[in-house]
Amino acid sequence: MQKNIPVNYLTVEHISKSYGELQLFSDLSFSIHKDDKIAFVAKNGSGKTSILNILAGTDSPDEGQVIIRNGLRLSFLSQSPNFEDELTIEETIFNSDLPILKIIDNYEKALLHPEDEDAYQKAFEQMDINNAWEFELQFKQILFQLKLENLDQKIKTLSGGQKKRLALAKALINNPDLLVLDEPTNHLDLEMIEWLESYFAKAQLTLFMVTHDRYFLERVCNEIIELDHGKLYTYKGNYSYYLENKEARIANETVETGKAKQLFKKELDWMRRQPKARTTKSKSRIDDFHVIKEKAHQRRKDHQVQLELNMERLGSKIVEFHNVSKSFKDKVILQKFEYVFKKGERIGIIGKNGTGKSTFLNMLTHSIVPDAGKIVIGETVKFGYYTQAGIEVKPGQKVIEVIKEFGEYIPLTKGRQISAGQLLERFLFDRKKQYDYVEKLSGGEQKRLYLCTILIQNPNFLILDEPTNDLDIVTLNVLEDFLLDFPGCLLVVSHDRYFMDKIVDHLFVFKGEGEVEDFPGNYTDYREYEASSPPVEVSKSDAANVESQKQNEANKLSYNEQKEFKSIESKIRSLELDKKALEAKFHDASLSQDQIHKLSAELQVIIDAIETKEARWFELSEKLES
Repeated sequence: MQKNIPVNYLTVEHISKSYGELQLFSDLSFSIHKDDKIAFVAKNGSGKTSILNILAGTDSPDEGQVIIRNGLRLSFLSQSPNFEDELTIEETIFNSDLPILKIIDNYEKALLHPEDEDAYQKAFEQMDINNAWEFELQFKQILFQLKLENLDQKIKTLSGGQKKRLALAKALINNPDLLVLDEPTNHLDLEMIEWLESYFAKAQLTLFMVTHDRYFLERVCNEIIELDHGKLYTYKGNYSYYLENKEARIANETVETGKAKQLFKKELDWMRRQPKARTTKSKSRIDDFHVIKEKAHQRRKDHQVQLELNMERLGSKIVEFHNVSKSFKDKVILQKFEYVFKKGERIGIIGKNGTGKSTFLNMLTHSIVPDAGKIVIGETVKFGYYTQAGIEVKPGQKVIEVIKEFGEYIPLTKGRQISAGQLLERFLFDRKKQYDYVEKLSGGEQKRLYLCTILIQNPNFLILDEPTNDLDIVTLNVLEDFLLDFPGCLLVVSHDRYFMDKIVDHLFVFKGEGEVEDFPGNYTDYREYEASSPPVEVSKSDAANVESQKQNEANKLSYNEQKEFKSIESKIRSLELDKKALEAKFHDASLSQDQIHKLSAELQVIIDAIETKEARWFELSEKLES
C-alpha cells in the first residue's frame, strides 16, 4: 500500500541574512507541508522575525531562496501590522481579494437599503448559492472573540493591541492555505488565547509561527524547528517532545565533544612531533586535525542567570489596601478592596483586557491615586516595577553604559560585588554584545536588558507587568529559575499560563465592575475550579429518541426546505451578532442626533430581517409538527 506523500507548500533553501557586520543566520534550509503546525524556536537576536518576513515576502535573504507552491494563499501576522488610518475595521476586513467576502459585503450593504428589493434579492441569492451564511457567522464570531465588534471604528483610533488583534482576525478570515504568525498571543487576554488555541487545534490550517507561549506550543504544534548555535534541529512533536529530545541531543553532543577532546590531545602530540617538510599523507592528517580541533573546542553558551543580589530585608508591615475604590467615569475598577500583603507572597493577576489590572499596579506604586480608601506602604518596602513600556532607549547609548548608570560595581550578598560587565554576562549579554548600541538590540534583548536594570536595584517587592512579552523561551526559563528563588514579594500580571503556573501560588481574578476574586491557587487550578460544575448528562435512550425525532421531522420537509431550515439558524445568529454590535454603538455619548437617527434606521432594518427569518423558521417548524 502506497503511503500518502505530504503536499509541499514552501521550501527554504540555504538562506542567509546579515545587517552590516552582524550575521543573523547562515545557510538555513527547511520545508513546510500541508497540515503542518510548526513552531520556530530560537534565542532573541537570532533573526526569528527576519525569517518570518522572508517567508512572507516582505524581506529577502542575502543568499539562498524561498520556493512557494504555485497559487498558494499565504497570510502573515506581523508584530507591527500596517493599516490605512482612515479606513474602518469593517472596510479593512472587506479589503480583500477573497470572493466570498465580496459576496458578504454586498449582502451587508443590501441589508441597509431594503427599499431596493432587486439588489437585496440578488445579494440574498448569492449568499445561498455560495453557502456564505456559515462563513459570515464564522468571521463574526472571530471578531466577537477578539473584541472587535465596533466595525465603524477608524483604524487611527485603535491601540497597538487592537491593531494586532485586527491583523489576527483578518489573517484568520482570509482563510489562507498557510498562516505565518509572529507572536500571535501578544495583546490577547487569557480568554482570547484559549479560544485561539482551541481554534488552531481544530482548524484544518497549516501554521508556521514564532511564539513564547509554551502551553500554546504544547497543545497546537505537531513540529518544532529550533535554531540553536547556527544550526537547525527538527522535532516531530509538541513542546514536551521537544524538551525531552533536546535534552538527549545536548547530552549526546557533550559525549561527542568529550571524545573529540581526547582525540585532539592525541593528534596535537602527533603534530608537535612532525618535521617541517611534510608528506601528502601528513598534510591530509593535518587538515583533519583542524576539524577535530574545532569540534573539541565547541562550547555551548547556555550560561544561567545566577543572581545573588543584595535584597533589602522586608519589615513586618508590607502593603495594605483598606477599602480602596477607583473608577474612571462609569467604569468601576475597584470597589472597597481590602487586602494585607504577607512576606514571600507570590500573587498572579488575571482578567480580561480593560478590567483594571495595570491601574491596580499603578495605584500600588502611587502613580495613580485611589478615589476612596487608603494604601499603606511599609517603610522597608523597595519596589522594582517592570512596566509594559520597557526601557527608555537613548540614541547612541551602549548596553554596558545602561548598567554603569547604576554603578561600575554591583553589590551582592555576603559583602561580595561584581562588575557591570560580569553582571551583563549573567544576563546572557557576552562581551561583544555589551558594546552594541541599545537601539540595535532586538525587542526581546531590550526587554532582557530592562529586566536587568530593574533587578540590580535590589527590590524586595517585585512587580512584573507582562514580563514574558518578546522574551525567548531560553530567557523565560532563566527568568523563572531566578523568580523561584526570589525571597521577596512578587506580583505578576501575565497572559503566559505556563509562566503563571510555575511562579505564582495565588491569584487576584479581576472580573470587571470592581469585583476582584481572591483565589488560592495557580492559573490551571483556577481553570479546573471554573470547569468543575457537573455537566447535564443525557441518557443514551434520550439521545436516541432525540435523533429519531430529528429524522422523522426532516422527512416532512422537501430537500430545499431542509436546506433552508438548516441554514436559517445561521442567518439568525449572524443577524443577532450584527444587532448586538450596533446596539453597543449607542453607548457613545458623543453621537449627534443625525448619527442616532441613522443608527436607529440601521438597527430597525436588522430587527425586521431577524423577524422575517424567525417567522419563516416558525413556518417550517409548524410544517414539521403537522
